[in-house]
Amino acid sequence: MGLSVDIIDNEPTNFNHLEGARILKEALHSNVTIRTVDLDSQFTLSGEKYDAIFLLGVLYHLKNPFFVLEKLAAIARYCFLSTRIARQTDNGQSISQAPIAYLLGPQECNNDSTNFWIFSDEGLKRLIERSGWNILAYTTIGNTSNSTPADPNYDERAFCVLKSNAILDLSAFPNPVPVGEGMGRTTILWSTANGSPGKVYVSINGQREALFAAGRQGIATANWIQIGSTYEFRLYDEDRSKLLASVAVTRVPLQGSQKELPLVIAPAH
Repeated sequence: MGLSVDIIDNEPTNFNHLEGARILKEALHSNVTIRTVDLDSQFTLSGEKYDAIFLLGVLYHLKNPFFVLEKLAAIARYCFLSTRIARQTDNGQSISQAPIAYLLGPQECNNDSTNFWIFSDEGLKRLIERSGWNILAYTTIGNTSNSTPADPNYDERAFCVLKSNAILDLSAFPNPVPVGEGMGRTTILWSTANGSPGKVYVSINGQREALFAAGRQGIATANWIQIGSTYEFRLYDEDRSKLLASVAVTRVPLQGSQKELPLVIAPAH
């Protein structure tokens, strides 16, 4: 598929010292890069930028999950994350409505001393948002009524898709907007990355710009996308003196109608 992929784990603590990853790489004749990194250290991934990171079943094994998520937000556009969560303690005390992290005892969960933090549902969402991510999709499976931090019979898992707000970005989804009845709609996501305010303007078919949204980051819906028009969304700094990024949105034409202009995504220089 032409993708560049890194497998990252800490070889000394990996259960088979990454031998499984090496065997899989060889069997698939893959060019994947296997890197040993201790995520519990003040690690760096110098010069690396990723389109997506898969952090599945890792968060509760980390001593400092905030640091790791914040670090990854600076180098990755998207993150697919799963982790165990809990709605109550083992003695029945509810934690589901509060942003709480429960610290496991060394042998409390699966007799595994590398398990550390189990978050409440609200705690996980708070952690994600404070460490530099927007939640695009979020769901839970398993025991979703009275899950606990350690009991295997009361296990609940959260799965979410995250988008970094620590990277300068302006994007639209879906784009092109699919064909359908009535006006089409697309969701605009933006981030100035440096914490400073920004403004998103839109120009329809090259006409005069109009203010669409404002803020250092955000999500807004444009529900007036029509076939045959091009909508260029432009992200500026606060005083509109510098263009930071732009994205052109079109709509898929009806079958048999005139083809639209090709999609153009042009980051500003």
